[in-house]
Amino acid sequence: MREWIVKLRKGYGKKLAALHAWNGWIVVLLAVTGLVLISGLLRGMLGEVRVWIKWLHIAVGVASLLPILYYLLLAGKHWKGLRGKPRQKANVYIVIGFLLGWFVSGVVLWQFRLTGPAASNAALVVHDLLTWIGLPYILYHSVTRMKWLKDPARRTVNAAKAQGSERAGIGKTAGESSAKPQPGQRAAPSVATESSDSSSDGLRDSERMKEKRRHKHVLHPAAPQPLYTRRGFIRGAIGVALIAAVGPSFFKWLGRSLGSGGSGAIIEELVEKDANALLPAPQPQPDSLPPIGGGAEGHFRVYSVTPIPAFDNGNWSFSIDGLVERPEKWDWEAFVKLKRSVQVSDFHCVTGWSVYNNTWEGIPLKELLERAGVKEGAKSAIFYSGDGVYTTGITLEQLASDDAMVAVMHDGKPIPSDLGGPVRLIMPKMYAYKSVKWLARIQLIEGEHIGYWEQRGYANNAWV
Repeated sequence: MREWIVKLRKGYGKKLAALHAWNGWIVVLLAVTGLVLISGLLRGMLGEVRVWIKWLHIAVGVASLLPILYYLLLAGKHWKGLRGKPRQKANVYIVIGFLLGWFVSGVVLWQFRLTGPAASNAALVVHDLLTWIGLPYILYHSVTRMKWLKDPARRTVNAAKAQGSERAGIGKTAGESSAKPQPGQRAAPSVATESSDSSSDGLRDSERMKEKRRHKHVLHPAAPQPLYTRRGFIRGAIGVALIAAVGPSFFKWLGRSLGSGGSGAIIEELVEKDANALLPAPQPQPDSLPPIGGGAEGHFRVYSVTPIPAFDNGNWSFSIDGLVERPEKWDWEAFVKLKRSVQVSDFHCVTGWSVYNNTWEGIPLKELLERAGVKEGAKSAIFYSGDGVYTTGITLEQLASDDAMVAVMHDGKPIPSDLGGPVRLIMPKMYAYKSVKWLARIQLIEGEHIGYWEQRGYANNAWV
């Protein structure tokens, strides 16, 4: 085993450079696919391709462990080269920390059904935090380590020096072998001495010129040192530009994710910019305001496969039809008068985040189905979104759950358009892609319906 490791470490400089490059490409792939996955606009544009991108992201994420394992085999020799270089040592620790953090939190998100909502929610915060900090750091590290920005004296593996040492070693060996005659042999006379001497002198002069150019701008240690170098200024400017570009969005995310006080302020913002204009506004019941759940904990991420629609009294309606005895259609004025109840439940997204202790107010689905009268032969229901694109299918057996609800209020306030208002389906025991936003129609059918995301790879059985 020891001999194998020694053999593996031969030429470790080139191997370390190749490992650095491969690691960079892995980070680029993870960054691009990750940004595509969280983009609300691209979710709808990519359709089924998004599912393949998700699996590519997972596969590359799992593969990201391989460079770390390979580096550990080279680490012993690398750390010898890092003696007296605390900054470069710290950089190795930081980058390995980012990669391991991404890997572990990514695996928890990947296996969300095994780990549960609480663990996946925490893992998502960690994954996002590492991304916000890690990507700018690695980008800065990659740009500032380009040859034209990096101080040659700080290179851990100096290719020119290594090649020079190898050439010197080869020359010395050749010189020694040619200078020492074998026993019983006379020394060979010098042939073409003048030519070889001039060739050697030319080579040495060329190397001296290269060395002179290399150290042209290097000041003597006793000479006055500048406050900053051109390289230092450019590196600083790159760092400031990255902070300016990423900083505001990062602190906004940090306040939402780690701030105390739950999601109340965020919900208030969404209510204030609600695009819907429906009158009269629903009036909360006593259990809704103040919310008996104490207020939602966490924050909603706004996803949509279409531009977010807006509704008013003229273009909104809600209907239930299909295999029912009494099909019915309501305008807003009639619908808002229906008897409502209140429930407290958690909300889980299949991408890993959750919002806890939501107080929803609306019409239990059981009551709507009883009012319509389910015909014999009906097995499931199709739920249509008012965006004209999104649908999902749920069996009547699954809809028998007491907490299945057509909701109109959240934490005592009308559901804003960004969160699927004025009316949305709530299925707390299922992942949120079953809780259709902007709900406009329920149709009972005999068979099974494969909805929008289910056609694109999501499970039709979406139990948490």
